[in-house]
Amino acid sequence: MYSTPKPPKLSDSNRRIFDSNASSLRLYQVWKGSNKFCFGGRLIFGPDVRSIFLTLILILTPVILFCGFVSQSLIKQFNHDLGNLIVAICALFTLYVVFLLFLTSGRDPGIIPRNSHPPEIDEDGSTISTDWLGSQNGGHTIPPTRDVIVNGMIVKVKYCQTCMLYRPPRCSHCSICNNCVERFDHHCPWVGQCIGKRNYRFFFMFVSSTTMLCIYVFCFCWVNICNIMHKQRTSLWKALMKSPVSGILILYTFVTVWFVGGLTAFHLYLIITNQTTYENFRYRYHRKMNPYNRGSLRNIVEIFFSKIPSSKNNFRAKVKVDSSAIFAMSLGPSRSPEVPKRTSNVDMGKRQAVAAEDFEDIQSQLDSVGGLQRCRTQPRHASWDLRNDWENTSDMQMLAAEFGMEHGISEREKVRGRQ
Repeated sequence: MYSTPKPPKLSDSNRRIFDSNASSLRLYQVWKGSNKFCFGGRLIFGPDVRSIFLTLILILTPVILFCGFVSQSLIKQFNHDLGNLIVAICALFTLYVVFLLFLTSGRDPGIIPRNSHPPEIDEDGSTISTDWLGSQNGGHTIPPTRDVIVNGMIVKVKYCQTCMLYRPPRCSHCSICNNCVERFDHHCPWVGQCIGKRNYRFFFMFVSSTTMLCIYVFCFCWVNICNIMHKQRTSLWKALMKSPVSGILILYTFVTVWFVGGLTAFHLYLIITNQTTYENFRYRYHRKMNPYNRGSLRNIVEIFFSKIPSSKNNFRAKVKVDSSAIFAMSLGPSRSPEVPKRTSNVDMGKRQAVAAEDFEDIQSQLDSVGGLQRCRTQPRHASWDLRNDWENTSDMQMLAAEFGMEHGISEREKVRGRQ
């Protein structure tokens, strides 16, 4: 009579609808991150996937101008076969760069699946950070850090409140994609994706290949200008006036190569020293020993010649979603049942255990309330208000569920009704 009201029952037709929807859902459809999926979950992008189109424009525009205008002069200047080869190499090189761009942006960078429940604390506490043990006063149930030994050195790993897991070493949570990424390097806005363990190799190849493409176009535009100056015996300025596209491409590639070339050199340094961009800016390993550095040669082998681990997420896998959960989501947060929230709070460890003397105090308060009702110091409808307040108080409901007080209340009500 006084139990928590149950959610409304579904008709057979509505239940079949929810069950059919639940059976057809795949992991990418209920993914909690901010990623964008294409082709039924086969490709995963970051939330800023539109930036890829800007990157494509910046790559394809100079190549199209080079092949459409500058290549004609190069074909006439060189042997036709050699001139056509120069243009073909540029076109194929561009396709290779675009392929690396999508290979970097459209794959799982190393996302670590989230936990549905927080991890259990080790009883011995051997892996818990000593800093937390020294400052712990009972307010936190999950230590924020743990100590992990990497190559003989102690490394602190943090607990992610969003993913409810202890991040592995070199893992970090991307605030843009809302995912924990293994060996997180950075979130690149030019490719619209996080750069992590599974796509860092392709990212470096993309950046370095773009640098070589800029140098390729830059050099052959200068060859075209020098050829005009030599044949027509004119000055540099007049040669640029005769082939303005070559001048524009020289200026464009000169500016671009400083950006992508500098980025290539920086990441080459990171590869040799076995660092990530995040670690380089945050920890400054050149001031202290890097626990991940195994020597230049081994570091290069680890990046370019090691096997890329398979994804830990099967985004096309079918997932089971409870029909009641779907129905609760359709009702909205204001009409959703309170029981799942209480269960979640208990699972999260946000409520501490109540001592036996606290339970006695609460029961004595209940007895006093019952005494007021028996003496009829308040109208009869006030007892219903008290019972409603008791039922709608989440803390009281949790205590009743834990100590079995609901049964005791019902027994007292039966005695009260007999009186």
